[in-house]
Parts: sequence; C-alpha cells; structure tokens
Amino acid sequence: MEKIIDYKGVEIRRNEHVALRDVDFAVSPGEFVYLLGRVGSGKTSLMKTIYAEVPVASGRARVFDYDLNTIKKRDIPFLRRKIGIVFQDFQLLSDRTAYANLEFVLEATGWNDRRAREERIDEVLRQVGMATKAFKMPHQLSGGEQQRIVIARALLNRPGLIIADEPTGNLDPETGEQLMAHLYESARSAGAAVLVATHNHGFVRRFPGRVLRCERKMLME
Repeated sequence: MEKIIDYKGVEIRRNEHVALRDVDFAVSPGEFVYLLGRVGSGKTSLMKTIYAEVPVASGRARVFDYDLNTIKKRDIPFLRRKIGIVFQDFQLLSDRTAYANLEFVLEATGWNDRRAREERIDEVLRQVGMATKAFKMPHQLSGGEQQRIVIARALLNRPGLIIADEPTGNLDPETGEQLMAHLYESARSAGAAVLVATHNHGFVRRFPGRVLRCERKMLME
C-alpha cells in the first residue's frame, strides 16, 4: 500500500534549535494515528512540516507525491488541497454563515461550478450533523457546533489526510468527546488517514488508533 506520509531520518528545527531529530515514520491510507507529547515536545512542529509551513532541515520527507525537501513554493497550495486541517482555534470567518465559510474554501480551491459546490457543502454538512445550521453565523453556534463546521471544512476537498492539532484543547470534556467521535467516524467513512496531536490519553482508549510519542526530541512508537 502506498504511504501518504513517509519520513526517514528527518530533522526539524525551529529558530535554529532542534525540535525533533532522526524522525522515521510513515502513515498509510485509512490509518488513525495519535501524536502524544508534552507542550513544546515538537508535535506542532512535526505537523507543520507535513503541510510545508515549516521546512524539513535534513533527511527524506514525502507527503503524497511531494518531496518536502525540494517542493517549490507554487506547489504548496496543491499539496494543501490534499490535506484537511482542523485547528484548535477554529479560524472560521466571523462575518459569514457556516455555509459561506465552506463555500469560500471551495471557491478558493478551484470549484467553479456553483451546483457542484452546493451539492458538496450539503453532503459534508449532513455528514457532521449540521444540515439544519448551514445559515447560522459562527457566533450563533455553540463551541461544539463550530467545531463540527471545522470538521466539515476539513472534509470538503475529500482529503487523503486529515491533520488535527489539539482539536479539543479549547472545549469542555463533553464537547471534546463529541468532536473526536465525529472526527473518528467522518474520517473513517471518507477513507482518509488521520493524524491527531493531543495530550488527552483517554481518547486513545475510546477511539483506538496507532500511537506515536514525541519525547526527548525523538519520535517513538
């Protein structure tokens, strides 16, 4: 099976300091992978290399068909279209409805057919149980509902990989649990690989997956 992520001997630096070294890991389609570790252990730095926000200092790193060592700036948007990202702070546009937030993403990524956009937005909203809230403004939605819209946004372009960096960090325990359940089910039904950075070890028991740990500047199974 072809690997979506394939890192061998990778070193990651932030501000000239080594964040992680000798990183060897691979992720295949359909895998659900946890990235555990304390704050400052390198989890976010590793995730940011995957969508070319942070460069790889050395080693060999491929994501989909892109070589992260040599990727050109003009190719980065095409790489990112293949990746759905769930941020901790939502990053929804506050001046437009949930529907318009999703339409903005599709327009920005080349969906020129209005009917196709409408059908895809309706599909992902149903998938996350938000079909009746499409025309609410973000401030009219609860934190959990906003987070479902964020998952819908991540699924829009049918990504082969979903990255979630501490997605429940700003949520109460019950809403956080609901978010992980939606992410788990949505991703599995879409056949996407998922990489979730979290410090909540309880999720690993409730939503089983492969576990990687950032510790002492190393990545370990």
